[in-house]
Amino acid sequence: MSKPASEPSSKPCPECGKPAENPKTLPFCSPRCRDVDLNRWLSGRYVIPGKENEAEDEE
Repeated sequence: MSKPASEPSSKPCPECGKPAENPKTLPFCSPRCRDVDLNRWLSGRYVIPGKENEAEDEE
């Protein structure tokens, strides 16, 4: 049987690997892991690659 949609996911936290069971912090297991991930995005450690010759301001 499949789980109801309201039940928390049993997938592991992408930061630490612990079970992510708190619906308020999904997909992370805790506010700390969520904040660690956010800090990595804001500090530029995570980037989404784009085309090298893509001009940002073509006016």
